Amino acid sequence: MSERQPPLQALEALLFVSDEPVASIVLAQALGVERREADDLCEELARSYEERGAGITLRSVGGGWRLTTHPDAAPVVERFVLASRHTRLTKAALETLSIVAYKQPVTRHQISGIRGVNSDGVLRALVDRGLIAEVGREETPGRPVLYGTTPEFLERLGISSLSDLPALGPLLGQAAEATVQDGPAEAAGAD
Repeated sequence: MSERQPPLQALEALLFVSDEPVASIVLAQALGVERREADDLCEELARSYEERGAGITLRSVGGGWRLTTHPDAAPVVERFVLASRHTRLTKAALETLSIVAYKQPVTRHQISGIRGVNSDGVLRALVDRGLIAEVGREETPGRPVLYGTTPEFLERLGISSLSDLPALGPLLGQAAEATVQDGPAEAAGAD
């Protein structure tokens, strides 16, 4: 690394121009340092943002380091983002995304079977948003496409891996309790 370029300044510039989490090894190569030193620099930069109360933070998510807005700025950022291209996911999209996250790899037919409705349109929308992707083909007749979540999914949820998802058992218990209290749900409509 050039003596003229302070390592934290160069690191910050790399993270700023990246549109996805950057793995430590990639940062190390770009900075000309060892992987451990790159992680140490990231941790130092993250601490400096927190100590000065910056509007951004540096987090380890989705297998790499990423600049994110500070949680305290969430209300202002949310208003700004919602006024632009980002919209909330529909109930159908959230259901489908949950099925993919917990059952992956999973086929379109399996998703539709669990939901009880055709999920083709929702799957296309989630693929278009980059939250799920084709991850292979099932070894059965017709070789149906298998879907799984993407690094963008992990990043949006602010988790490092699928093992960080909440346990499904307690969630199923809550859903069963709600059904008993509210009565059976109406049949699901089309997407």
